[in-house]
Amino acid sequence: QAFDTGRCDSFTTDLSQAAGLRTRMQDPSAVGALPEVISKEPLGPVVRQGDDTWFNIVKWSFNAMLNAEELGLTSANVDKMKAESTDPNVKRLLGLDGPKGKGLDLSDDWAYQIVKQVGNYGEAYERNVGKDSP
Repeated sequence: QAFDTGRCDSFTTDLSQAAGLRTRMQDPSAVGALPEVISKEPLGPVVRQGDDTWFNIVKWSFNAMLNAEELGLTSANVDKMKAESTDPNVKRLLGLDGPKGKGLDLSDDWAYQIVKQVGNYGEAYERNVGKDSP
């Protein structure tokens, strides 16, 4: 509140909290973030303790989104990549080759469905806390 009303000039917090706070400011467009990152506070998914099946699904879904971004897979190009890619890493991630969804009690195309419906990690990040977020 002190920052938003001009009683202080700056504040520091982790990037995701700063992005969330910015949306509630009187004039969000007047608030900027410095480009330097001075610390890392990685955020990740959490689940209730004792639900190992759900933990594994959440963990591997998160990993699939990260891998999709590294491989250049997006919600816009995943159908084309699924049909045309010869990269074994892409084929494995999309459930065409190698281990499939059985180990997680999921369909073989579980990672494809995540990328198609939600996007890769970068897409989800930008939409929720990045440049495309409110």
